[in-house]
Amino acid sequence: MTTALPQPPAQHHNHPTHGRTTGSAELDLRLEALLDEVGANANRDQLREMLVSVVRLAQGNPDRLDLKIANAALSEMRDGFEVFAPYRTIRKITMFGSARTLPSDPLYAQARDLASCLAQRGWSTVTGAGPGIMAAGLEGAGPEHSFGINIRLPFEQEPNEFISSDPKLVSMKYFFTRKLLLVKESHGYAALPGGFGTLDEAFELLTLLQTGKAQPSPVVLLEVPGGSYWQAWQGFVVGEVAARNLIGADDPALYLITDDVMEAASEIVGFYRNYHSLRWVGDRLVLRLLSAPTATELAALSEEYSAICLHGGIEPLAGPLPAEVREGDHLDLARIAVHFDRLSYARLRRLINALNALPSAPPPPAGLPLPSCQQARPS
Repeated sequence: MTTALPQPPAQHHNHPTHGRTTGSAELDLRLEALLDEVGANANRDQLREMLVSVVRLAQGNPDRLDLKIANAALSEMRDGFEVFAPYRTIRKITMFGSARTLPSDPLYAQARDLASCLAQRGWSTVTGAGPGIMAAGLEGAGPEHSFGINIRLPFEQEPNEFISSDPKLVSMKYFFTRKLLLVKESHGYAALPGGFGTLDEAFELLTLLQTGKAQPSPVVLLEVPGGSYWQAWQGFVVGEVAARNLIGADDPALYLITDDVMEAASEIVGFYRNYHSLRWVGDRLVLRLLSAPTATELAALSEEYSAICLHGGIEPLAGPLPAEVREGDHLDLARIAVHFDRLSYARLRRLINALNALPSAPPPPAGLPLPSCQQARPS
């Protein structure tokens, strides 16, 4: 993990910064003075625009319900950000699945064992904090590796026993703020069979990955041996949706269907075997890696994935670009760059898989100790 570059001394501002304004120069200056008073220096532009939004809401004479929604959403996001802030460097998986799954159901054991295996590799598990699969994931993860994002429902869903007294629990009024946190804070995802809520979460997650609104991440759709839930789902997605050209032919590469906990764990952990992260710098998409590909490997990748490049191939970078240096953004990692077409995110996922499988990549993760996971957390 890199250390951020030293920041310049904080400066107070006596004039509005560029960006949205209240429409009143006097009000803009008063907002700047308020930010000075509370000592806001980092990310001041974002804080100022939030204050501008509040002022403009007040100026627009909004309906009380509109204000209650905006107020609750901002408050819930603040609470969630505060809970997760100390743990941003820890890998996390979000687990989706039915609240109706009983502890005696084999699906419960699958969820519990997957979370337990990942916890032994240092991963934490995030769930919706309710019963069923959500409880199974947190039981498997254990208190140290558990996060819960509960939803307050008319029938008063209570947090499950594995997270109810944990400070890493936050409760939400709205599904949209809850889903934001469930996706934003994790580095991988597992979905087990569930109802409308699980299907909604799975489809929204895949939509975010398909459109580049979420960082590329591993997605596992986990069943029990002999189960048909995700295979039937796949039949619809491929046989109906893809067959009508409503999604791309490569889009099923965004997820893995399996009934094997070991394979699921390996898919999640192995996604970060060599690939680390990515970011846009100007018109180039920079992929950060633990180990740079050789010239021969890069030439082969450039040829195979030329279709996702607007021009040129995959470019080796000698080091971080100036924007990354200014922000101290993972300066120690190897890098490649591509003029990505901003459309082919499933093909980009295949490129990440290829980078992880290169002979020059770090060795695969050591075996995940499934038997000990099962013994440690009996049904």
